[in-house]
Amino acid sequence: MSEEITEDPLSAEIAALMAMSDDTIDTADIPEAPEENWRGAKRAYQRTRKQSITMRLDASVVEWFKARWPDGGYQTAMNDALKAYVEEPRAE
Repeated sequence: MSEEITEDPLSAEIAALMAMSDDTIDTADIPEAPEENWRGAKRAYQRTRKQSITMRLDASVVEWFKARWPDGGYQTAMNDALKAYVEEPRAE
């Protein structure tokens, strides 16, 4: 017995909405959110996925970064330096 596989109706509706531009979607029937819904709201930001590793570095390199970021943040500065190096265009 062979059954025809059909697409989930909800998936089809979501796909149709995703294909539409924002200005063609009618949101007139959606009420505005009350002001109290926004009290205490915080803006979300997307964090880059980080991977924890163990890495052996020259002590002088670590000291250099720590001296310039004495209140913390030297690991972020090291990551930024490595990222800049990786993203720098160069002939291969």
